[in-house]
Amino acid sequence: MVRAAVLHGAIAGLSLAIGLVFWYWATRIGAHWFIRFDNVPTPYQVGSALWHHLGETRFYLHIAVSLRRILIAYAIASTLGIGLGLVAGRSRLVRSAVMPYIEIIRPIPAVAWIPLAILMWPTEESSIVYITFLGALFPILLNTIHGVEQTPEILVRAAQTLGASRARIFWHVVLPASLPSIATGLAIGMGVSWFSLLAGEIISGQYGIGYFTWNAYSLIIYPDIVVGMIVIGLLGTLSTFAVRLVMRPLLAWQRKAR
Repeated sequence: MVRAAVLHGAIAGLSLAIGLVFWYWATRIGAHWFIRFDNVPTPYQVGSALWHHLGETRFYLHIAVSLRRILIAYAIASTLGIGLGLVAGRSRLVRSAVMPYIEIIRPIPAVAWIPLAILMWPTEESSIVYITFLGALFPILLNTIHGVEQTPEILVRAAQTLGASRARIFWHVVLPASLPSIATGLAIGMGVSWFSLLAGEIISGQYGIGYFTWNAYSLIIYPDIVVGMIVIGLLGTLSTFAVRLVMRPLLAWQRKAR
């Protein structure tokens, strides 16, 4: 187990090192193939810009504002998505009433919501949170519904035969069986929520890491663009890992079964 973890870590580190070397080489020679690297900042320029921003209070303010928006939107989306998904997964009537809205609204990209969100909500802050909420909601909701629907019917019938009530069947059979799918939806929803958040911050924000990245492009500060992208990637990765870490104790039975 330890050897496998070390091996995977070494492979991941080597892969990142190769990517970094290629980035340095392509920007150094100003490669101009189908993709242009002549205007892309070098790793040294990006590293210097990142080191500079790490000493600025405003940079941390951008990160803190984005994290606050994510936490609020994701908490609401998780609560509503899991709750509604559990009910819709067990009730055909509720599912028939909910699915048309899901299928119509789900394909609409976050950017398309921005004008209407600004008109609907009283402040830019609430409109950004709303757009982020929509991004996180549908993966969580759909995966929850899928998890409930995939509950083995034989387990439900066995519990009914033993005299279990509907509430007990739901709590002890349906919910545990759907937890792996719910965990997947929560992880995917966290990633999509970052995408939606950044779209909102780019268009109608004054703070946030998305605003920082877009403002760097507007001011033609190319190293800061990459700094913003790297920070977004790290924050998204860490937040998704945090979701998996929180869900890990609830899925202990699954690992034992394996």
